[in-house]
Amino acid sequence: MNPAIDPALFRQLMGRFATGVTVVTVGSPGGKLSGITVNSLSSVSLDPPLVSICIDRGADMHATLTGATGFVINILRSDQESVSRRFADGRPDRFDGVGYGLSNDGHPILDGVLAHLECTVHASIEAGDHSVFLGRVVGGTSGEGPPLLFYRGGYGLDGT
Repeated sequence: MNPAIDPALFRQLMGRFATGVTVVTVGSPGGKLSGITVNSLSSVSLDPPLVSICIDRGADMHATLTGATGFVINILRSDQESVSRRFADGRPDRFDGVGYGLSNDGHPILDGVLAHLECTVHASIEAGDHSVFLGRVVGGTSGEGPPLLFYRGGYGLDGT
């Protein structure tokens, strides 16, 4: 077995892979809204339509998703960096001042996103310090415009 790679080097190497930026949102039956910035979205299967997201097991959202039956993935546009930053920090008032509507299942759909995917929880798998949540896509909409990208620890292709 090879020794583990240094975490700083691993982060540097993976930082060379540009990703889109999303906000995953969940509404609870009691009306509590949760959301977190995620850049680990991947298409998994066409039949059935599955996507994956990875959530740190130490994040509040991990417990929320573990108990949820569904969630929404909001794909951000290039002009929504402030939304990404808001949902990336630990503030409890993440939805204050952010426009949104609710899906039929009560999950927040953020205003002005490039696209949103409505998902039911298909499965979850523990993977190191994260869990991989598989979502079955059951609905969504798309808009127009360029995506918000994350690269080398910053936003945009220059990483700033």
